[in-house]
Amino acid sequence: MQSSELLAVVLEALDDGKAKDVKVIDVRAKTSVTDYMVIASGTSERHVKSLADQVVEKAKEHDVPPLGVEGQNVGEWVLVDLGDAIVHVMKPQIREFYQLEKFWQGDYRTEGVAAAG
Repeated sequence: MQSSELLAVVLEALDDGKAKDVKVIDVRAKTSVTDYMVIASGTSERHVKSLADQVVEKAKEHDVPPLGVEGQNVGEWVLVDLGDAIVHVMKPQIREFYQLEKFWQGDYRTEGVAAAG
């Protein structure tokens, strides 16, 4: 399955589960680890876990078993590694704290660090 097809499967699973604020970041030019980072919010720990489960099940239906799933026991942030797509499902407070979108999109700034130039 091509990475764009896998991305479509992931987005369908998140949409079916009523994920909030879904963002896709194409990281092919930034890392060799994966092609896409998908970040989504769940409204509660139960919702976060459910969304991650739906992504896993939908991927398995398309013969793409996850390489790993982390964070299911806590439910504040669950990471699903599907190889060509890494899915982060988080509670909004955790998402705001870590700001993965800014980091992977190159907008991440660390206060107090001068720009090299």
